[in-house]
Amino acid sequence: MKNFKLIPLVALTLVLLASCTSVRVVSDYDQKADFNTYKSYAFYKTGIDKAQISDLDKKRILRAIEAELGSRGFVKSDSPDVLISIFTKERERVDVYNNNFGWGYGGFYNPWVWGPGWGWGWGNNVSTSTEGSLYIDVIDANKKELVWQGRGVGTLNNTKNIEKKEQRIKEFVSQILEEYPPSMTVASN
Repeated sequence: MKNFKLIPLVALTLVLLASCTSVRVVSDYDQKADFNTYKSYAFYKTGIDKAQISDLDKKRILRAIEAELGSRGFVKSDSPDVLISIFTKERERVDVYNNNFGWGYGGFYNPWVWGPGWGWGWGNNVSTSTEGSLYIDVIDANKKELVWQGRGVGTLNNTKNIEKKEQRIKEFVSQILEEYPPSMTVASN
């Protein structure tokens, strides 16, 4: 009987762990941009300097972007086809889970019966986490126009473990850049 009580707890834990590791990604792009002509990139320092995160995290993000773009054949250049910029947003997220409904022996006071007694009720679990958004912008270097933007939203692990932090940043960047370049379908006339 105890095993049946553990099943919902294990299921809830697995759902929570899965939701903590996922990154929700959305991208948008200029349909008139010719993404096939973009082969080289540089970082847009002015935009990156405005990102409100630590310089160490900026370096981690930029290294992850370099690795992703390099694996796709893009090269870093002094006269790039596109400029890459980033910015971030974060917010505190509070989740309240109502669970533990049932009967049990409690230590509450009943005015009609002396001492603790049997009863029922709800138990609440509250958790807080930091949810962050990482935006990666691709700007046409000649036209100085935004041609693609990807955004990843997910829970940030406030961890002291640098390797875990580095891995989480790589995961964010990788999942965002899965959408770049966009697979464009050519409409026939």
